[in-house]
Amino acid sequence: MAKLLPFRGVRPTPTLAEKVAAPPYDVLNSAEAREMAAGNPYTFLHVNKPEIDLDPEIDVHDDRVYQKGAENLQSFIADGVIQQDDTQKYYVYRQIMAKHEQTGLVAVASVEAYEQNLIKKHEFTRPEKEDDRVKHMDVLNAQVGPVFLTYQAEKHIDELINTVTESEPEYDFILGDGIRHTFWVVSDAETLNNIEQAFVDVPCLYVADGHHRSAAATRIKNMRQQANANHDGSEAYNNFLVVVFPHDQMKILDYNRVVVDLNGLSENELLELIKKKFEVSEQDNAHKPSALHEFGMYMNGQWYSLTAREGVVDETDPVARLDVAVLQDNILSPLLGVDDPRVDKRIDFVGGIRGMEGLEKRVNSGECKVAFSCYPTSIEHLMAIADAGEVMPPKSTWFEPKLRSGLVIHSLD
Repeated sequence: MAKLLPFRGVRPTPTLAEKVAAPPYDVLNSAEAREMAAGNPYTFLHVNKPEIDLDPEIDVHDDRVYQKGAENLQSFIADGVIQQDDTQKYYVYRQIMAKHEQTGLVAVASVEAYEQNLIKKHEFTRPEKEDDRVKHMDVLNAQVGPVFLTYQAEKHIDELINTVTESEPEYDFILGDGIRHTFWVVSDAETLNNIEQAFVDVPCLYVADGHHRSAAATRIKNMRQQANANHDGSEAYNNFLVVVFPHDQMKILDYNRVVVDLNGLSENELLELIKKKFEVSEQDNAHKPSALHEFGMYMNGQWYSLTAREGVVDETDPVARLDVAVLQDNILSPLLGVDDPRVDKRIDFVGGIRGMEGLEKRVNSGECKVAFSCYPTSIEHLMAIADAGEVMPPKSTWFEPKLRSGLVIHSLD
């Protein structure tokens, strides 16, 4: 089965690509998106965060928000900001962040392969977020945010991709955060065929980031198939937009937690309960863990180091040994009452790119009572869990650099 296919991408005219490229929809809140979009009518935030063009009092899940996104997308097409390629193509997307470099293939992935677990998952989704992505794709009639996939690195595929990057890129720019984005278009018939066949031989792919988008794409496919009496499997909705990178180029940061209250406990009571399973020490500065099974905790202006005591972690269990699971199973659930972080509104997740300052800000503002910093999950642990058919706790991994939205989209027409 061909897991990855070329497609007719809808993408910016080269002179506007830098202005169009925008962060993913889920790494900015609405206020941050409004600020970033100010003065830039071309930013893709008008499509993937369309509430920025409406009254701030309107709920982000209001029907008017999705309709505004569709309207903005059609305006971009009508005005020539973006246009669809005439033929099916692959694309190659390179990002350089400081000393880290990753180069991936942009394609569409088979929903059938996803359903057959040839594209493996490692997380459950949060229902309300999945519903949001279904509606966004359906109303826009397009997939505008790529799913981030990975695979066990293959030298032959590396060589194919490197050959593409020896040619002149279509886009090449550095944004305000210092990350360089370079984008190539693959249209040569022989190269297209070689890439497609190379991935046929890859046993499986893994969802690294984008579980809600991939799950939503599957629901869209099933909805549209049922509504289409002439369905034959060739329709665009049978595939979803992805960028796929070899596993040895992945950079995973920590994914941290904040909780809005202490579940009726005092600070001292919480500390005493934590000490039953963790060595606890006060820290003079923000504590970013430097090893597995070590955590930072910030509460009432004070940082603490928490280190799991011997015997607390079951190292034979691929899920239980994850630090996000250790935190969930020993503190968040039994002490703070966060039994299902997928749906509990009392917990939130803060990506490691925001640093320890991001955790301090949420607690110092009074919005949350306690924050926890974690050691990053490894890509090897991620793949081992997916291979075992197990599921990580939600928000176990934060990948950087983030894929920019708007460089190419997949129309469902």
